Amino acid sequence: MEEIELRDLETIFAQVEDPRVERTKLHRLRDSIILAICGVICGAEGWVEIEEFGKAKEAWFTELLDLPNGIPSHDTFGRVFACIDPKQFEASFFQWVQGISKTVKGVIAIDGKTLRRSHDHAAGKKALHLVSAWAVENRLVLAQVATEEKSNEITSSRMRVTLLQGSSPRRGLNCTSMYPMTSLR
Repeated sequence: MEEIELRDLETIFAQVEDPRVERTKLHRLRDSIILAICGVICGAEGWVEIEEFGKAKEAWFTELLDLPNGIPSHDTFGRVFACIDPKQFEASFFQWVQGISKTVKGVIAIDGKTLRRSHDHAAGKKALHLVSAWAVENRLVLAQVATEEKSNEITSSRMRVTLLQGSSPRRGLNCTSMYPMTSLR
């Protein structure tokens, strides 16, 4: 990650307010967020794996981030992400994804899936249906949205394209599976 890109990432996530008490902060919020994002991008699937990833790359992260107390523990990651405002984090994350989506080349596949065993008949909750925008060549999920039942993927994909573009989607996006990246801009 280049210095300029890191500074952009720090600036974007600086918009997320840190609700922690000042005297209990051992790690900067932005550092914890950046470590977590890098860990997830590299395949970490939980706070323990994010901590392990951070420790494995600690020398590299120490050059880029302000880590006077080292890599946060998995418990710290869990507490930090539990207390930040999810709407603020989501807005910052979408801003970051919109920025990096400009560098995505090739095809973006739009695909809908129903998550198995995500229903709860006793509570009257139906299964969760998701539509994802996948940058094929970059092997990266750019966006994901929950949909009503098994609704038409075109409707959800237009909403997702709107989020990726930061504006209204262009006309003619009526393919149910793939869009060339040029039609998304």
